[in-house]
Amino acid sequence: MAAFHHRFHHHPSAELRRLFHRVTIASSMSILCFSLVYLLTGFYESQLTESSGIRQAEFLLSGSARLNERNFAKEVTTSTYSGHTGLEVNISGKELIATRRLPQALIIGVKKGGTRALLEFLRLHPDIRALGSEPHFFDRHYARGLDWYRALMPKALDGQIVMEKTPRYFVTVETPARVHAMSQDVKLIVVVRDPVTRAISDYTQIISKTPDIPPFESLAFKNQSTGQIDAMWSPLWIGLYAQHLERWLAWFPKTQIHLVSGEKLISDPSGELGKVQDFLGLQRIITDKHFYFNKTKGFPCLKKPEGSSKPHCLGKTKGRTHAFIDPEVMRRLRDFYRPHNRRFYQMAGQDFGWQ
Repeated sequence: MAAFHHRFHHHPSAELRRLFHRVTIASSMSILCFSLVYLLTGFYESQLTESSGIRQAEFLLSGSARLNERNFAKEVTTSTYSGHTGLEVNISGKELIATRRLPQALIIGVKKGGTRALLEFLRLHPDIRALGSEPHFFDRHYARGLDWYRALMPKALDGQIVMEKTPRYFVTVETPARVHAMSQDVKLIVVVRDPVTRAISDYTQIISKTPDIPPFESLAFKNQSTGQIDAMWSPLWIGLYAQHLERWLAWFPKTQIHLVSGEKLISDPSGELGKVQDFLGLQRIITDKHFYFNKTKGFPCLKKPEGSSKPHCLGKTKGRTHAFIDPEVMRRLRDFYRPHNRRFYQMAGQDFGWQ
């Protein structure tokens, strides 16, 4: 009876201890298995996230962010794309945001030299963000201030060059000092062309808008019988390149001014674009594969311009048939420009070969 009483009191307690021990072991095993599953799942998800980030970065490389391979290799490791034009890329804990900045490069001239063609060609480059229209800030709208000017610029990522073109800047007296006040490091591009051909092109554009203006000869000469040239008539005055360049060199070193041959921009666009890309410190991405020559217009055209898969030539206002000018008038104009051209060649350190 005593033995039975002993088992009755002590056996349940032993069973409970064994049961508690089993529960403890089972719980520990469950926790261990859950931990292993969690770690493996987390690793798999991190691999997916990294892979997704790389795919998104590759999308940015060829899409709206337009990052070139050089910047991609240097800056992008993992990224996320926000899906709007503001563009935010998370890179190693920091964000890349496209912002509006003041231009670092300007195409400042000259009118009827080929500035529109140059701008359209340069916009092919993924590291260039260029304003399409001419803002005329430094010659007409300077009183509006730099904040107004900045607001006109396209958004750009860090490392991309913001630029605009206004050909009137080159010949406007106040402009060099104003540009220098904005930036002492800005890079300046001037497209120059045979001043006689340029003047006739300028006049051709004028008569297309105002057909009733006097003939070229009567405007180009103060006295046609004596052959005295009116150098202050705008189409002729613009062609006095040495006079205008001298004003810019008073504010900027020659190393910050690049001269593009308007003639070579037509005959060898990839060669001229290569020099411009070098001047801007960019990789030579725009090459001869981007161009074809349109025999009808007499100008090179783009095979695939920015934002399009179709070939593109400049508008119908480009490549007009020039007004006929008497050969004797042409000869007198060439004689007039000859000393000015020689002085310009010396200043530029380059002979453009104008006759």
